[in-house]
Amino acid sequence: MSDRVLKLGIPKGSLEKATFELFEKAGFSVSGADRSYFPKIDDPEISLILLRAQEMSRYVEDGVLDAGFTGHDWIIENNSSVHEVCELLYSKATSNPTRWVLAVPNESAVQRPEDLDGGLIATELVGATRRYFEQKKVNVKVEFSWGATEVKARLVSGIVELTETGSSLKANNLKIIDTILTSTTRFIANHTAWQDPFKRQKIENLQILLQGAINAKTRVGLKMNVKKNDLDSVLAVLPAEKSPTVSSLADSEYLAVEIIVEEKVERDLIPQLKRAGASGIFTYALNKVIH
Repeated sequence: MSDRVLKLGIPKGSLEKATFELFEKAGFSVSGADRSYFPKIDDPEISLILLRAQEMSRYVEDGVLDAGFTGHDWIIENNSSVHEVCELLYSKATSNPTRWVLAVPNESAVQRPEDLDGGLIATELVGATRRYFEQKKVNVKVEFSWGATEVKARLVSGIVELTETGSSLKANNLKIIDTILTSTTRFIANHTAWQDPFKRQKIENLQILLQGAINAKTRVGLKMNVKKNDLDSVLAVLPAEKSPTVSSLADSEYLAVEIIVEEKVERDLIPQLKRAGASGIFTYALNKVIH
């Protein structure tokens, strides 16, 4: 493969759909992911490979991949030496960090990690879980679990499981005793690739576009017409930390005011703007917001 191609790993599994959606919002077209482990992207200088997030940091560290996306948890679990380009706050369900939690059945007498001394813990995150109990000086046996770990909670002393919302644990009548590790998605690069000028620029370009797409997910554009006499009243309503764009209209009595705001404040803001004198108010979705 040419040195002018960035070998980029995409996490297969729970993060796969969210990652491709993020790429599309960033302006890329990706196809063939449902049929091949080598999806096509409309950038001839990028080659995509689908790999499990659990393996990604090892392949990036070894140089099989130039860069990739994986969870902070798997970098820690694999003890991988990689360059962390940035944190990307997206996941399969929300933008919140995921957590590896120590859980036991609701009916269990266990209240603290120390109560599990001499017990058996099932988890996919074996290394990090062992280190956690070693730090607490609690003697347990940690066993690798091949998925469906929640089902095994009543067969072993406790489990360490990944959760984003906690709903699956509640559905299985499990209670959380402690958090082992908090994780978010990371964009990582091989150390040698990061030193290559071409590859580094491709990686940094991706970082800008992807972070811009993430920023846009929680924001909307807001535009309105305002009489010049009402401008101060309207500006007083808008978030103080934002600087709106104000421009002239053909009608000399009016101005156009445009601003980007958090989507969660939009519904409270619009009635206030209307009462302050704004008219012709409309909102629009954003693809990218670059800071």
